[in-house]
Amino acid sequence: MKKVDVIIEYADNNLSAYIKGAPIIVVGDTIDEVKENANNAVEFYLEDNENPCEVLKGEFEFEFKVDVATFINFYSGVFTKSALSRITGINERQLWHYAAGVHKPRKKQLEKIQKGIRSLTKELASITLL
Repeated sequence: MKKVDVIIEYADNNLSAYIKGAPIIVVGDTIDEVKENANNAVEFYLEDNENPCEVLKGEFEFEFKVDVATFINFYSGVFTKSALSRITGINERQLWHYAAGVHKPRKKQLEKIQKGIRSLTKELASITLL
């Protein structure tokens, strides 16, 4: 089954998303809402188009992607750049540059951020509160 990229971006007070190669743009307040809106928009698009764009023909599944600036800005209410620095090993000042769009992280930096997030997620998922 082919994968269809849905790119989620931070838009000041909410999130927006677009599907690469398709005439679909959605917004939402949360990532879950953007996912739901994207699914609904594609469903409506396919119902109304006998000959849809190439990317939405046949069987596919969505792959939701978020760039580093969007991730840092959207989740800034959940954790600080200082906390993100601790879990990723990336300098806090560099994270500020990524968040502001001044610099884009290299592949190695992206991998460090992804590894740190996954490690924290795994640790939190293993906790049982009393």
